[in-house]
Amino acid sequence: MARTPLDEASLLAAARRTAEREDFVDESFREPLRRLLASLETEARLHPLGRMLVRQSLVRALVNRLRLEELSERHPEIREQRVTAPVFIVGLQRTGTTLLHRLLTCEPALRPLLSWEALNPAPFPASRRLWEPRTRPGRDPRMRLAETAERGLRYLAPEFFAIHPVEAHAPEEDVLLLDLTFMSPTADATQRVPGYSAWLRDTDQRPTYRYFRRLIQLLLWQRPGRWLGKTPHHFENLDVLLDVFPDAKIIQTHRDPLRVVASFCSMMAHGRAIFSDHVDPREVGATLGDRAVRAVTRAIAVREHAASDSFLDVAYADTLADPFKEIRRIYDFLGLSLAPETEASMQRWLAENPQDKRGVHRYRLEDFGLDRAELDRRFEPYRSHFGVSRE
Repeated sequence: MARTPLDEASLLAAARRTAEREDFVDESFREPLRRLLASLETEARLHPLGRMLVRQSLVRALVNRLRLEELSERHPEIREQRVTAPVFIVGLQRTGTTLLHRLLTCEPALRPLLSWEALNPAPFPASRRLWEPRTRPGRDPRMRLAETAERGLRYLAPEFFAIHPVEAHAPEEDVLLLDLTFMSPTADATQRVPGYSAWLRDTDQRPTYRYFRRLIQLLLWQRPGRWLGKTPHHFENLDVLLDVFPDAKIIQTHRDPLRVVASFCSMMAHGRAIFSDHVDPREVGATLGDRAVRAVTRAIAVREHAASDSFLDVAYADTLADPFKEIRRIYDFLGLSLAPETEASMQRWLAENPQDKRGVHRYRLEDFGLDRAELDRRFEPYRSHFGVSRE
């Protein structure tokens, strides 16, 4: 494993062998991939298992790109799939986005991304002559791979599930679809790649989000519905999100940013430890403190010029205090009716998933070298603009 290759040529060759296809058609991914590989080799300090896991992930992304192109050639109707009034839950990390996401997935009209789909959005071909979605009864073979991945993560980092549950058949963040563009914050969240992250931050995200739309079309072709997405990454790119999805409905969550940053620092430190034995908490703290301030600053700027009916603000404290009051606000915002059976499903989910069900997540700003007063000062414009209270 220590000699696991992470070079462009071997990754492309492996993907082509697996997909049995040579032509990527769209090769815009080449520069982002090269930049990521350079950072992985010179900055990430991956341990042997980390190298193997990263290679598997990169090859899988390339294989899915090849499958998407072949499917699009065989089924041109994929590109005609309408993505109408998609719903996106955005906000800083640890602000209740997962809670709202899981509750809203109880609504039959909404179509979330499931974890097993996130790993492989393109269906496996039953043969080289059959690329149809699986409409007949039976398990999709992609599910088995996701279940294996979940068991592996539980073995490698059981404490991670107290921070963010990663379950094969549960809804997952659609940021994972951006992994196929190699312009995704997932790499930065799980590996130390500052050079790549700086480049990504200063690069136009519109091509990335246009490919993201293609992947949503692919998924809607397999299982229709009104798209329900969720990821904090969209919070940093609200202008691009609205450019690519002009009729999007955006639910923006809010919480005391000092609690948010400390919690996400802990999550990132745990995530990076899966891939490397060298995780510097102070570096994690500095990186995430700056990123969170930048995200809220950009969001304020976008919101000042965006249509007000595109957004609904939801406070974390209000969601915890009376989740169904907030759910009804959301349903009104989305133009949906909350059916009694859907509300009952949400009630069951809440009863079966109490806070801290998977363990208590403990964290402190000081553990990551962050000064509470200084960070609070930097977040003052965000608190004032959205009326965010301190916890």
